[in-house]
Amino acid sequence: MLEPRKKQKGFTLVESMVSLVVLSVGMIGIAALYAQGLGAGRSALYRTQAVNLVADMADRIRANRLALATYAGPANNNGCDPSGGGVDCTPAEMAGHDLFLWEQQVQAQLPDGQSLIQFNGGTLPPSYTIQVSWIEVGQGTVSHQSVIQVLQT
Repeated sequence: MLEPRKKQKGFTLVESMVSLVVLSVGMIGIAALYAQGLGAGRSALYRTQAVNLVADMADRIRANRLALATYAGPANNNGCDPSGGGVDCTPAEMAGHDLFLWEQQVQAQLPDGQSLIQFNGGTLPPSYTIQVSWIEVGQGTVSHQSVIQVLQT
């Protein structure tokens, strides 16, 4: 004769293992989502810094309109800082000094930061293409550029 089955109480080992697997998959998904969020935050920070750097150089060019193509030339530390008791500089010397300071900022704020300024005097008003680029983890080289036109007074 068969014994009557006893009513089971609690979880079986199989149920416990299945719930552990489901919980583990969920936790792995959450960890991946967290890592992706950190990467997106870092990327947003670099893009914000790039926009600010390009805008800073555009403001420097607008403040020194007489320098024209000098902003597309080499950077030089001419000691033109007015706050540091600098010397009086010509517009060309100020442009070289602006480039020197700006390139230091680009390299300090962006990983492997590079900068490029191109001058197009063939248009009226003259235009400048200001570009910064950097290395983004998982994306390679990323760049931001802006084209500005500066009215000559």
